[in-house]
Order: sequence, then C-alpha cells, then structure tokens
Amino acid sequence: MIIYFNKFIKYIVLYHLFIFSTVGHAGSYEDFFKAFQSDQVKVISQLLSRGFDPNTHSPDSEPALFVAMKLESWKSFEILIRHPLIRLNVKNKHDETPLMLVCLKGHLALAKQLIDLQADVNQPGWTPLHYAASSGQTAIVQLLLDHSAYIDAESPNGTTPLMMAARYGNFESLTLLINEGADVHLKNQQGSTALDFAIQGQRTDAQKLLTALLKEHGPTGVNQSTSD
Repeated sequence: MIIYFNKFIKYIVLYHLFIFSTVGHAGSYEDFFKAFQSDQVKVISQLLSRGFDPNTHSPDSEPALFVAMKLESWKSFEILIRHPLIRLNVKNKHDETPLMLVCLKGHLALAKQLIDLQADVNQPGWTPLHYAASSGQTAIVQLLLDHSAYIDAESPNGTTPLMMAARYGNFESLTLLINEGADVHLKNQQGSTALDFAIQGQRTDAQKLLTALLKEHGPTGVNQSTSD
C-alpha cells in the first residue's frame, strides 16, 4: 500500500512539473517574439540565457533571425547571431539566408560579422554576391570578393552577379566586378549576357561599357588588338 502511495505521489509531482514547464515555455515563446517588435535586447538575452532556443520558429514558421530582420530589430539580430547554437545558414521560404538579405539591404557591419562567424559565402544557386550586386552594394561586393566569393557564381538559371549588377545594380558595382575579373561573355539558360540584362534594364552606362568590352575582346573573350 505504501509503495503504491509513493508511486501516486511521484506521478502527481511529475505531472505538475510538466504543466509548469509547458506553461513557462508558452510564456517564454510569446515574450521572445514580442520582444522583437521593439528590439528589447534585454528580454532576448534573458530568455537565451535561460536556455531558450535561438532557432525557434515564429507562429508564421519563420526562424527567429528572419523575424528580427523583418522588424529591423538589429540589436536583437546581433545577439542571435552570436549565440553558439544559432544556425547561421538557415533559409526562409524563398531559399534565402540571413547573409543574403543583409547583403541586399546594405548592412556592411552585419555582413562582416556573419562572414566572421562562418556564414556561407558560396552556397549553391543564388548567392550573397548576387544579392549585393543586384542592389548596388559596392562595399559589400568587395567584402564578399575579399572572402573568396565566386565571382561568376550561377543561379539556378545560370544568371551571374555581373548580370544582376548590369540590370539592377549601379555602375560602381558593375565596374568593380569587371575589374575583379567577371566574365562578360557568359550566358544564362535563356541565352542572355550581361549586356542583354543592361539593355533590358535600360542602363545606358552599363550598355556602353559592356559593348566596348565585347568589341575589344570579341565573342570568345580574346583581345582583338593582340590577336591580329
């Protein structure tokens, strides 16, 4: 009888511990994502120090890093990326990484931090360099190249960072990529070159430069002045 009574007491204690831990976690979950709304670094830090998972997904199934970025809670974002358990190369539903979006938005200091923390610079498909080039983030383009970003990286349809710079970026990022050795002759799966992208984007400055380079080097990339 005493044995059964002791087992009964044990089950009651375990049940209450389970209930309290569940309620506590639920409260922490709500507090965690609410804190991003006003970039409450102290709340985020306290929850993480108590063992809250920095990779937790929001009710909309977004990893915490992307929630912080969407709400521009950059201080909280920095706390997250320094956490030893954070997955820096996590992707959102568009197959984008935090480094890609930071490069797109032009946050040079955060891009440096992510790279120093071993965020992937040369992932397959669309890369951070594509994103930096497409938004004309020249300083970040240089940063990525300095950290061995593949200059002629191909997206799933064969588009290169140079093509993105030619249509969507700025002249500075375009010339930087060219000076660093980007291949102006490459074509994507639709048969379009960087010059075609510049024409589509009505980028007259890019068109002039790329036309001159193609004329100088010919269709195969051989310098015509030295081949005669």
